[in-house]
Amino acid sequence: MNKKKTINFLLILFNLLVAFGPIASQDKSPNIIYILADDLGYGDVKAFNPNGKISTPNMDAMAANGVKFTDAHTSSAVCSPTRYGILTGRYNWRSSLKSFVLSGYSKSLIKQERTTVPEMLKTQGYATAYIGKWHLGWDWAIEDKDANLEHNKLNANPKVDFAVPVKNGPSTHGFDYTFGFCGSLDMAPYVYIENDMPTMVPTRTTISVDEKGIWRKGLTSDDFVHANVLQDLTDKAVDYIEKNAKETSPFFLYFPLPAPHTPILPTTEFLGKSNTNMYGDFVMQVDDVVRQIRETLKRQGISENTFLVFTSDNGCSPKADFKELEKVDHDPSYVYRGTKADIFEGGHRVPFIVEWPSKGLKNSSTDKVICTTDFFATCAELTGYQIPDTEAEDSYSMLSLIKGDKDEDIREYTVHHSIDGSFAIRQGDWKLSVCSGSGGWSYPRPQDVEKEKLDLPDMQLYNLKDDIGETKNLIADNPKKTKELKKALKKIILDGRSTSGKNQENDGMEGWKQIEMIVN
Repeated sequence: MNKKKTINFLLILFNLLVAFGPIASQDKSPNIIYILADDLGYGDVKAFNPNGKISTPNMDAMAANGVKFTDAHTSSAVCSPTRYGILTGRYNWRSSLKSFVLSGYSKSLIKQERTTVPEMLKTQGYATAYIGKWHLGWDWAIEDKDANLEHNKLNANPKVDFAVPVKNGPSTHGFDYTFGFCGSLDMAPYVYIENDMPTMVPTRTTISVDEKGIWRKGLTSDDFVHANVLQDLTDKAVDYIEKNAKETSPFFLYFPLPAPHTPILPTTEFLGKSNTNMYGDFVMQVDDVVRQIRETLKRQGISENTFLVFTSDNGCSPKADFKELEKVDHDPSYVYRGTKADIFEGGHRVPFIVEWPSKGLKNSSTDKVICTTDFFATCAELTGYQIPDTEAEDSYSMLSLIKGDKDEDIREYTVHHSIDGSFAIRQGDWKLSVCSGSGGWSYPRPQDVEKEKLDLPDMQLYNLKDDIGETKNLIADNPKKTKELKKALKKIILDGRSTSGKNQENDGMEGWKQIEMIVN
C-alpha cells in the first residue's frame, strides 16, 4: 500500500471511529447505583409532596432529570425484609424470616445458594460494591455458644472474636468490595467491616438514651462515631465511584444509608436547617448525600450512562415525631394512612426515583405499581441476563417504564407485608389486607385489637382510587372481589413465585401461622 492510500485508509478509519464511537459508548452497559434511604417517608420528598416542609433540592433535581414512581412499594414495611427483596428479587416472606427484623448479631438471612443482584451482574462483567448498612445478617465469630440462641434479640451482646473475618456476609453474596456495619445504627455492635474484616477491635461500650438520638448499649470501635457515620459512608462511596469511573468494566454500587433512621443525628451543618425538627434536619442531610453522589458522577464524566436509583426501605418511623412535625404542617406519610411497620400504605409506599440521562425519560412521572423486588429483573433486562426459574421469582422489569417504551402495568398483583407478618394484596385500585388492624405500630395495633376486644372484621378491603386514606372497609359489600383477591394471594404464596415459571419452594412453611387464614 502506497503512502497516499495509507493516508486515505487512516482518514476513513478515523471518520468511522468518530461516527460510531459515541454509539458504542452509549451501548456500553451503564453503571448502576442504588441509594437506599432508611425510614424516609413518602411525604418527606418535595417532588412527591409539594406541600412538604422539608427542603430536598437534590432529590427533586434527580426526579426532574429522571422518572418518578408515585405508586412504588417496598416488599415489607420494615428494614431487613425489604433489603432481602431488593437483592434477591424474591418476596422476603418466602425466606425464613416471617416477621420482624434481624439484629446486629443475626446470622445471614440470604442462603449461599440464592442468587443475588451483584452475583448476577458479575456474570455480565460488572465490578460490584456494597457500602453502608447491611442488616441482612452475617456470621460473627461468636465465642459464647449459648448466645447463638439469643442473637436475634435487638439488645443482644454475645461474646465475639473481632480479630477474625466474618463469614457469609456481603462478600459471600456477590460483592467485590464491602464496607459497612451489620445491623441498624442503633443496634450493637458498632463496628465497621471492610472486606470481611473488622477495621478495629472494639474496646469501649457506648449507649444513648436520647429519644431521637437513641442507640442500644453495645461494643463500639474507636473509628465508629455515630454522628459521623453517614458522611463516613458517603466519603467511601464517592471514593469508590472515583476509582472505578475510568475502568473499562461497568460497576454496581449498592449504597444503603443508615439515615434518617434512629439515631437521628444531623451534623452541625444541618442542625436547625429544615425549620421543622431534628428529623427534618436529618432528611436534609440525606438529600445532601444525593448531591454528593450526583456531583461526583458529573465530575467524573459518567453521569449520562449511570443508572441511578433512589428510594427508601419502608415508610417513616414514628420516631420522627409526627405530632411535632404536625405543628409545622408536615406529614411524612403524606395522604397515606399509617407509618413504618404497617400494612397500611404509609408503611410501604415510598418515594422512588430513577435517573438515567442517556436513555431514561426526563421529568417524567408514572403511577404504575412497582415493588422493590423489581430491581433484579430490571438489571437483568438492562444487561441481557436470562433469569432461570430458580431466581428472582417475584421480580418484574421496570425498564419499559423508565425508557418510555410502554406505559403499561408491569405487574397484575403486588403483595405487601407488615412487621408482624400480616399480608395484603393489591390489584389495580383494590387492596385486600388479611388482618383486622395495622399489623404494625399504628392504631389499631394487633395488641390493641386483643386488649380492647375490638369488634373488627378479620380482613379489610379498600378501593384506593376512591379512598386513598383507607378509611372505608368495603369487605362486607364486596364478597366477590374479596374472594378473588384472597384466591390470588393463596396461589402466589403456594406457587413459590408470582412471575411465570416453574413453581418453587418457600422456606419455613411449617408452623407459618400468618398464612393459615389465607390458604385454609
